[in-house]
Amino acid sequence: MAEEEINNVEIEEEEDEYLPFAKAEVVRLMKQNLDDDKMIRERVKVEMNKFLGDILKQVCEQLNEYPYTTIEYEMLKESTYPYTNIKRINQEKERILLHLNAIKADCDALAMDVQKTLKLKDVVDEDEFTPLSMTKQEEDEEEIEE
Repeated sequence: MAEEEINNVEIEEEEDEYLPFAKAEVVRLMKQNLDDDKMIRERVKVEMNKFLGDILKQVCEQLNEYPYTTIEYEMLKESTYPYTNIKRINQEKERILLHLNAIKADCDALAMDVQKTLKLKDVVDEDEFTPLSMTKQEEDEEEIEE
């Protein structure tokens, strides 16, 4: 049994080498923000560490898009905006979707009104058709000729 524990410790140390942050620090921060009765599985600790490393990479990729050699605080704020304002972004998304659904409902109601009240005949009777460019006098002359 002691041999298994030694193997587990060796595997954990190897995993720690590939993690972007010190695992103890990530676990400490997680425990600080979780309820006291929560237990964290090893895989969760490792995956959280990798996740935080991925977020850091994404922010740095965006920071690299700036043409400047010095990274300023405003650039960091802009690059981290999607992560720090996710609640506001989701609320705005919901508001826009509700508004679009309301517009869609209005369009559907208008389409139904048009179909009910402005029905067009499939075929227009030739006798009833008068070009808009004809004047009343031309219409009268045509009627006399017939």
